[in-house]
Amino acid sequence: METTTKTKSYEKAIRVFRSHGGLLSSTEAMREGIHPRDLYAMRDAKLLDQLSRGLYRLSNMPSLENPDIVTVAKRVPEGVLCLISALALHELTTQIPHEVYLALKMGARVPRLENPPLRVFHFSGKAFTEGIEERKVDGITYRVYSREKTLADCFKHRNVVGMDTALEALRNYWKSKWKKTDELTRFSKICRVEKVMAPYLEAIQV
Repeated sequence: METTTKTKSYEKAIRVFRSHGGLLSSTEAMREGIHPRDLYAMRDAKLLDQLSRGLYRLSNMPSLENPDIVTVAKRVPEGVLCLISALALHELTTQIPHEVYLALKMGARVPRLENPPLRVFHFSGKAFTEGIEERKVDGITYRVYSREKTLADCFKHRNVVGMDTALEALRNYWKSKWKKTDELTRFSKICRVEKVMAPYLEAIQV
């Protein structure tokens, strides 16, 4: 009888997971009526993979395209991917980020994640709220700054990303079909790097 009850409980949980794309946080799972002990038991039975603390995925699902972004998007939905992580997503750099670069609103608590490693930056005012785009990976919506906002951020935080990386990204952007000069100027003003970027923009147009 106990085995039958447990099987039915697991089957119900699996149906709930499937209706959410196979991925749920423990909070979402409990909201859907899945008991924490079932989550742990299903994890131990290899029915669920634990991507991070409090984040579970059906183990028979196809491999994730970008598990780090999926994890961060689910665990820190108020964050915005920035700097090198955003450059990589926009295909503006050859750098491979070994951490997830994430912007949070000034004063926001820094989340604790065992995996993936995070590098958090606190932005304020329009430097945080402007230029946010929503995209999807593996069926999960994540937030990332636009190409123009990211370029301005990289020049503002050039001591973090490196001037070589910022200039490489600017050159790649300038050669691309996405170039929006007015937007780039707008974000250089928002990030207060208009004078810093001006000589490089002049040189790249020659």
